[in-house]
Amino acid sequence: MAVKRIGIIGSGQLGRMMALAATHLDTEFVFFDEANDSPCSNLGKSIQPSTDNALQIFIDSVDVVSYESENTDATLVDQISKHVPVYPSSKSLLNSQHRLTEKRFFQSIGIQTADFRKVESLEDLEAAVNDLGLPIILKTTREGYDGKGQAMIKTAQDVLSAWETLGGTELIAEAFVQFSRELSVIAARNVSGDVQVYPLAENDHSAGILRVSRVPVKGLSEQKQAQASQYITNLLNELNHVGVLTLELFDTDSGLIANEMAPRVHNSGHWSIEGAFCSQFENHIRAICDMPLGNTDARQAFAAMINIIGKHGDRKSVLEQGNSFYHAYGKTERLNRKIGHINIVASSESEIESTIKKFSAFTTECGE
Repeated sequence: MAVKRIGIIGSGQLGRMMALAATHLDTEFVFFDEANDSPCSNLGKSIQPSTDNALQIFIDSVDVVSYESENTDATLVDQISKHVPVYPSSKSLLNSQHRLTEKRFFQSIGIQTADFRKVESLEDLEAAVNDLGLPIILKTTREGYDGKGQAMIKTAQDVLSAWETLGGTELIAEAFVQFSRELSVIAARNVSGDVQVYPLAENDHSAGILRVSRVPVKGLSEQKQAQASQYITNLLNELNHVGVLTLELFDTDSGLIANEMAPRVHNSGHWSIEGAFCSQFENHIRAICDMPLGNTDARQAFAAMINIIGKHGDRKSVLEQGNSFYHAYGKTERLNRKIGHINIVASSESEIESTIKKFSAFTTECGE
């Protein structure tokens, strides 16, 4: 197979891990991003969009293009796709960029969501409160991540303050879902339409930021596992999605309820680098290059990922631990910033939990 020249829109840690995962597949990477000093700066050629003739140079430099953020400009994706393939396509991108569009799409293909209302005025918000009851979550329809761009409305007294905080743009009000835990399912689909699904992950969040992901999900029924697999497979096929896709879910007494999707490799799948036979990053590259997809099964009985938040912490303590793996992103320390992660594999639940506890400071220091 000839060398595949892969273009990535963006040059953050996800692009970095894609490049690191695929070097053995005889690939080369070109990053299209304004950043001078990025996590990808030493992993391939970088082209700054603001430089002369940058887009054409980028297009001429690659065989296939992908991206690392759902906030990527869909018009840019369409423009590039006239010259070289871009995966996932703008259809996946557009359906994930707008929360109302996303929820409506989920429901149209039989994926259960929280009840919701469109909000463009204080009167709309008050009507949503009457329709949905309290509590509700008010969110911007675009962008927003790690808890940003949203507000919880618990009482009638919270309505005005939430509107003052988020008003002025299109919003979505969602009924609060009574759930026991947050899960995610990740899968890959290649150009030929083959699909591979990873084991579900259970995700612990604090202050809107993912802290720990665990695989497998403890005590998950076969029915819910099948439901998650069906949801993600339906999404992949309905979107004609090529690459990795992630679906975030709430685990409830009545089944799994979809929260949102990401048309990309995902933080909750980082465990797969050491924890699965083929990582989400390698499978994304395999998918967009139409290679056979790799085995998504877990290598050991238990795996986990701990986000390193704010400060790098005691790296030596991780390197000394035989079942743990330290991944730095080449980022400077900053309050609440994801600057790396630790992967853990284990043969028993007690081993995985004791190791998570040992490294808990990495995800709670927060640069303070």
